[in-house]
Amino acid sequence: MTTVHKLAQVGFGTGTNELYDRARPSYPPATLAHIRQSVRGSPPLNVVELGSGTGIFTRALLAHPDWASSVKQLKALEPSEGMRDVFTKTVGNEHVSVSDGTFDTTGVEDGWADLVVIAQAFHWCPDYEKASAEFGRILKPDGIVAFIWNLEDRDGAAWVAQLRDRIEQHENGTPQFRLNLWEATFSTPSYQKFFEPPVRERWSYALQGTRDIVVNRALSKSYIAVLPPDEKEKVVKDIEQILEKKDGVKWEDQEKGIFEYPYSTLVVISKRK
Repeated sequence: MTTVHKLAQVGFGTGTNELYDRARPSYPPATLAHIRQSVRGSPPLNVVELGSGTGIFTRALLAHPDWASSVKQLKALEPSEGMRDVFTKTVGNEHVSVSDGTFDTTGVEDGWADLVVIAQAFHWCPDYEKASAEFGRILKPDGIVAFIWNLEDRDGAAWVAQLRDRIEQHENGTPQFRLNLWEATFSTPSYQKFFEPPVRERWSYALQGTRDIVVNRALSKSYIAVLPPDEKEKVVKDIEQILEKKDGVKWEDQEKGIFEYPYSTLVVISKRK
């Protein structure tokens, strides 16, 4: 089994997962509808979710009207025991199971899945060639892979750009989504053997933000979670100073401290040949 990235193991380890589940945003309904429309199989559908984390995407999928009655079975795979524990507590559905697994070692039978979906996780993949081969193996001939990520939109407001500049100082060379290292997947021999060229769609929107939401979301980042307490406290203070400057803040309710939090979501669809 290919090892999980060391920072992902520690940053998403025991004691970090409840904050992650509470702080991280869900997924826009339009993105879930887009994935459903991209699936070529007929319901009920078999879904494999890799890097399922605490179940944020899983819960959104099961609650979406396009998906609510479409899932025959969803096999969630997550290498973090702490995340699996939160997943089990938060996802109560008879059609869903969660177990240990990685991008290239799923334990799913050949040709089982109509959809492989990876939400907020594929940038941690250590071997794109092996992962693509595994996706091709477990998918039905007309199956698809859907990669999806949420990220704060630094182009949406000056304060978001300042926030990203501050926290990205601690990435320490990790393969973060924004670096687009994962794009190398689509040039691997296994990908080109099994899949059509990827199709990308992006959505820009605003979520509700408050001081606590912004701080907790930053603290839920793997590379911030591993910082010593004094450095973590410095990050919080610097974020508070950024928010106090209100550079580009658009208020929803200033008295209650609620403002727009610009975000974007990328969905990449890969159809099996």
